[in-house]
Amino acid sequence: MAREARWQRFWDRSAPNYDRQMAYWERKLFRDSRQWACGQATGDVLEVAVGTGLNLPFYPEDVAITGLDLSDGMLELARARGRAAVLQRGDAHDLPFRDGSFDTVVCTFGLCAIPDPDRAVGEMVRVLRPDGRLILVDHVAGTSWPVRTLQWLLERVTVPLQGEHFLRRPFLRVQALGLHVEQRERFARGVVERLVARKGV
Repeated sequence: MAREARWQRFWDRSAPNYDRQMAYWERKLFRDSRQWACGQATGDVLEVAVGTGLNLPFYPEDVAITGLDLSDGMLELARARGRAAVLQRGDAHDLPFRDGSFDTVVCTFGLCAIPDPDRAVGEMVRVLRPDGRLILVDHVAGTSWPVRTLQWLLERVTVPLQGEHFLRRPFLRVQALGLHVEQRERFARGVVERLVARKGV
């Protein structure tokens, strides 16, 4: 609980500047990843680590969105975007939903900062319906050792300061859970990875 409270306070403080910071990285690195992810969502959708709601304008009009985040400060900004959605505070490690509640689960640029990403991905899969889709986008370990070395050095600062990891690979956890990966691509020297995986029936 102490760790959760610490990161909640951090993200509450970060909320007012978050959109501006992300806008820079989206121009330089992430490209159209939000549109790519949200455009493939269907049915009842859960977004984990919804943050300030940057994804909300990009979802199709006919989906029903539930967004979850640890930070009340982030959620307040997400609500101000005006998109119809159920937005609530919660922990990605212990999603407050029954098994098989959603057709699509989306997480963009969230697993890099969630303390236990393997547990979080497991929870996302748990709440997916059979044949449901998991859509993930994040910055990950690069494909070349010079890039990974730089990422390792960055983590010496970013992990203790803000819980930000650069060397994770959510794809490996998705594989281990037995999901069928329908789409997967990496770009920017492998630093950005986005994938769509389907849960078995």
